[in-house]
Amino acid sequence: MFDKKKISALPVLPCEARSGPSALDGVRVVDFTHFLAGPLATQMLADFGAEVIKIEPPGKGEDFRFYPPHDSEMGPKGGGAPFLWANRNKKSIALDIKSSVGLEVVKDLIRSSDVLVENFSSGVMERFGLNYEFCSKLNPRLIYCSISAYGRQGPFSDRSGLDAVVQAESGFMSMNGYQDRPGVRSGPVVMDIATSMMAGNAILLALFARERTNNGQKVEISLFDTAMTMTGFATMQHLTSGVEAQRHANTSPDTCPTGVFATADREVYIACGNDKIFQRLFTKVINRPDIANNVEFSSNAKRGVHRDFIFSVISEQFALHPWAYWSRKLRDAAIPSGLVRTLSEALASDEARERNLVGRIEHPLIDWVPNIASPLRLADTPAVAPRAAPFLGQHTFEILSQTLGYDQERIGKIDASGACGKLQDLMS
Repeated sequence: MFDKKKISALPVLPCEARSGPSALDGVRVVDFTHFLAGPLATQMLADFGAEVIKIEPPGKGEDFRFYPPHDSEMGPKGGGAPFLWANRNKKSIALDIKSSVGLEVVKDLIRSSDVLVENFSSGVMERFGLNYEFCSKLNPRLIYCSISAYGRQGPFSDRSGLDAVVQAESGFMSMNGYQDRPGVRSGPVVMDIATSMMAGNAILLALFARERTNNGQKVEISLFDTAMTMTGFATMQHLTSGVEAQRHANTSPDTCPTGVFATADREVYIACGNDKIFQRLFTKVINRPDIANNVEFSSNAKRGVHRDFIFSVISEQFALHPWAYWSRKLRDAAIPSGLVRTLSEALASDEARERNLVGRIEHPLIDWVPNIASPLRLADTPAVAPRAAPFLGQHTFEILSQTLGYDQERIGKIDASGACGKLQDLMS
């Protein structure tokens, strides 16, 4: 059950003024995606004005709607909190694309759209008869984005993949945790989120290219490819040195001192990325200029050798005073640092409030739902006013009648076929 009292305490955030069209005004997206990597990519497009039409099976919708928590007032068609997080600003049409009637509706949508995004298992779109080759004949200007686990071709294209699996297979998991224990996965689904960003960028690149060529193209994004990119510059360090990446817990193999330190009341993370930061830390914060100016500590590599000693000096000093004391000194000295917060603390933080990140928006089935604002800030074409993720089939009649221009007779035949479930039920 949603905590209505907590949600009602969230602010209704102001929308940025817009004098002209949005960044993606006039762009239509046919959205076949489900769960995370796909929906987050299309949500990014929807946030900036694209008309994203989410196609879902009647009666149930996509499985991500069932991730908890749910609210009883919304019923099964409303979706849980995770679904609301990933499907803002979209339209939903309930449509059985396994039926001949539903498939014809989909084809009409593809003919009139700019982008198609799908993240089914390999072979599914081909079984529907909606592979790239067919769709590009329907609409030569179509950008067809396919998101998969290991690519759509080759010996691994049939493999299913999830975020945690590619964290393991890419080596990412082996780099996280403590040396005396097995590697651990990242709690948040970082590979799904990163893949969605890659897909969003690729779609925008393809749209930009189409402005010059007038042709659409196929875009392919792989979860595994993205996971390899997410291992960072450790890949180049290994390829150039042959040394296997190790687990360093909260410290860094490249910078020192970097890690978690306990003050008298809270833990703080400090990152000394270069020599000047180290010198400021030990002269202006720790008050140990002897250490700051010692030639033995003059580079990150040298400091790494003496990490235990440096950490012990910082820990001893930090334990003497609370975070309120150290926070001002660290900020005045321009030391990259911050509290080790819980998620609830981060959401309620002054930083989140100042950036207008957390608020509430109206929902047609219940009064309000929480909203996390887009991190993308464009001065002249900002994100559109946020709309809550649609309930299942919310826009079915609108899409059939207005988007596709079907007359009442054809809509009646579609309704009678059951390809959209029952239109009356969707509108009630």
